[in-house]
Amino acid sequence: MASFRKMIVAGTALAAGLGWASQSVLAEPGGELVAITGATIFDATGKDPYRGTVVVRGGRIDAVGADVKAPKGAKIVRADGKALLPGFIDVHTHWSPSGSPAALPQIANAYLSSGVTTVNDFHQQPEAFAPRRAWLADIYAPHVNFVARMSTPGGHGADWGDTNTTKWVATAESARREVQALQPYRPDYIKAFADGWRYGNGAEENSVNIVTLSSIVEAAAAEGLPVVTHTVTVEQGKIAAQAGVSAIVHAIQDQRVDDELVALMRDNNIIYAPTLAVYEPRPDKMANVTDDILRRRIEERQTYSRYNLKRLVKSGVKVAVGTDSGIGSTPFGESSLRELELLVDFGLTPEQALIAGTTNSAEALKIDEDRGTIEVGKRADFVLVRGKPWRRISDYRNLENVFVDGRVVAKEGALVSEQGAPAPLAIAATRIIDSFERDDGNAASNAMRLSDVDTGFPRSLMISQRVPRDSSGSALGISAKMALKDSPRAFITLPLSEGGFSPVDATAYRGVRFDVRGEGEYEAGLVTASGSAAKNFGAGGAWRTIEIEFDEFQSVSEGEQLSLDAVYMVKFGARRDPGHTFWLEIDNVAFF
Repeated sequence: MASFRKMIVAGTALAAGLGWASQSVLAEPGGELVAITGATIFDATGKDPYRGTVVVRGGRIDAVGADVKAPKGAKIVRADGKALLPGFIDVHTHWSPSGSPAALPQIANAYLSSGVTTVNDFHQQPEAFAPRRAWLADIYAPHVNFVARMSTPGGHGADWGDTNTTKWVATAESARREVQALQPYRPDYIKAFADGWRYGNGAEENSVNIVTLSSIVEAAAAEGLPVVTHTVTVEQGKIAAQAGVSAIVHAIQDQRVDDELVALMRDNNIIYAPTLAVYEPRPDKMANVTDDILRRRIEERQTYSRYNLKRLVKSGVKVAVGTDSGIGSTPFGESSLRELELLVDFGLTPEQALIAGTTNSAEALKIDEDRGTIEVGKRADFVLVRGKPWRRISDYRNLENVFVDGRVVAKEGALVSEQGAPAPLAIAATRIIDSFERDDGNAASNAMRLSDVDTGFPRSLMISQRVPRDSSGSALGISAKMALKDSPRAFITLPLSEGGFSPVDATAYRGVRFDVRGEGEYEAGLVTASGSAAKNFGAGGAWRTIEIEFDEFQSVSEGEQLSLDAVYMVKFGARRDPGHTFWLEIDNVAFF
């Protein structure tokens, strides 16, 4: 393990000018010369499978073909009777909903053991990109691309989290400014939540207009960033195609596609990733659907989705593999394999499904010059399987070896060596959490403060800003108006590390101390690796200092124990009746 530093996820641009397309490379590139001999090679270029040899040097394919001989000194991997195919690329995944960062190694395991060698993460605020990239350097993982999120006010994607997590845009100018604001974080792609239709299950949310979406695409293109869209309706599909996005990464399912949309997608080379796995009406999902109207809607969407995929493929639109894994109990890794089977079930040939998950997915992400096919110069991400998946797609499940950057990372569904750190290692907590004196608005940990308000629409409104505190410097002022809904809330969150990614060990302290003034009852909270806890406190018009010992915090979920050796965030705010307002000022937040 120590001699094999696993994969490094770097944010450097590809030499081919592919923007910030993230690379996952070995810390010891070029250490081994490897020749895989005797395999039946499905190179995903459109050629018929053939028996041949693949030579890997420096993590890339050095030679490939039926006449290629293993060079002198090469490590030989005999693959007689096996098939060699490119590793799969899943263009639509959400790592984070599965839980805390401690779950990430298990997610990485699931992908690698399923032959998925490149994924996107659609679920993080940009501030978390850098610490996640750094941490991924020390675990076995596929190549991970980090995707910045944009939506329109009142739209899907803006219905949870804050404006650091999902940028709100509604005009050409706001689109340009927000794309520029993202550049210091080096996103690999941008995802626009362009469609507010909620699958017919609830109230329709706002959709991004053509001017705004076109401006996102234009501004992103200037930075070398492809744009993909959450688009699920025919009319919004037309807007996405006219705006020139790289790919639509959801099934269009509100009605049958028409000639206009088909022509727009084909002529503008819009790649379509229908995420069939997340919508599959599996028995475990449907068991809880007791509403007859909802059940009919689900069945109707399946009918439209099946028709639309067949129509688009027949018309020449390219299909990619995306799963929406991490959303709706859609398992990581397994869903990518299931997506291949569903593509075949929906009308693609096994060969077309394999091309979708390799060549077309690479093209959708604009990394097709780097990976996606078995060709000289490409990244050596490939798998060995038993069987002929181009004839029986489920044969792909018979994985024997998974290679990333030319080295075996998984065999027979398991990693070749023990995974790296099970979670980001905790760092020692510093006494000061935030004194609100920095001009850049960040906490003492250099982390950006986040807001945590109720989800869905309407949403409570909260404003936080530095305010003068007499002659003793600044404090943080919080003002909020509660949404007209059940159980509204509004909190300011102080991450204890950049992006809230690494926990801190607070066991050297007894609790949290802070200065406060306000009007009424408020709540302080802790977020730890094992759960969250809260403690109510009162505040009046005069400043006072409050100390809350850790054992005074009450777990939000019964039975949870606070992990004081792994604390991620401290929170302050309130829960009020619908339509009510509150104000609060806090200062000198620290452990004691």
